[in-house]
Amino acid sequence: MNTKLIMQTSAILLIGTGISLSFLPEEVLMQMQIESSTPLQSVLLQLMGALYFAFGMINWTAKGNLIGGIYARPVAIGNLCHFVIGFLALIKLSLRHPEVLTIVLTTFYGLFAICFTLIFFTHPVKSTTD
Repeated sequence: MNTKLIMQTSAILLIGTGISLSFLPEEVLMQMQIESSTPLQSVLLQLMGALYFAFGMINWTAKGNLIGGIYARPVAIGNLCHFVIGFLALIKLSLRHPEVLTIVLTTFYGLFAICFTLIFFTHPVKSTTD
């Protein structure tokens, strides 16, 4: 399995989300149709953005490492937990409010949940260069 591609793709998604939440919290709240937002909601989105950005940076810096099985286990566990729990929450949201954005997010989270489950439970094969 090409873990480098999965790590790069998830890193770009997480970093992009983190930057959006950190620098555009009011716009995100408006997109979510929350008109009367409080300063606390804005700060919570910025803190969530910081978490997404940091997690994305972890994935970006770990993209060249051997990941799976016992290798880089903390990175694999963190991603597995994030994407599986996020996927389950988004399924619940998508069933209640089947909008395009929630379905797209649910699809991305589902794909990454599957990928990181495979990464976590399979032993990686190190490529040999001659």
